[in-house]
Amino acid sequence: MMRIIVIFNLKDGVSAADYEQWAKTADIPVVNGLGSVEKFTVHKATGLFGSDDPSPYQYVEILDITGMDPFVADISTEEFQAMAAPFQEFADNPQFIITEDL
Repeated sequence: MMRIIVIFNLKDGVSAADYEQWAKTADIPVVNGLGSVEKFTVHKATGLFGSDDPSPYQYVEILDITGMDPFVADISTEEFQAMAAPFQEFADNPQFIITEDL
């Protein structure tokens, strides 16, 4: 299994309610339905542990995938690209961090 962690803030002028509605109704169910995805969750950052400071990122996504090749194949379809297109309008320079378990 591989894990991809995505960290991002919303673009200026983007409504958090609009993004969260899209994430809940389109992104999360569709991505979780992909054959290469074991689990996909989206998290709203609420702060930093032990501090009153805000998180440097507003949202964190965690994707557990079976492998990179099958995942790339799943997300490369026209249907997926059309569903996922709004993400580029919401997210400001998202960082996709590829990880592996120790």
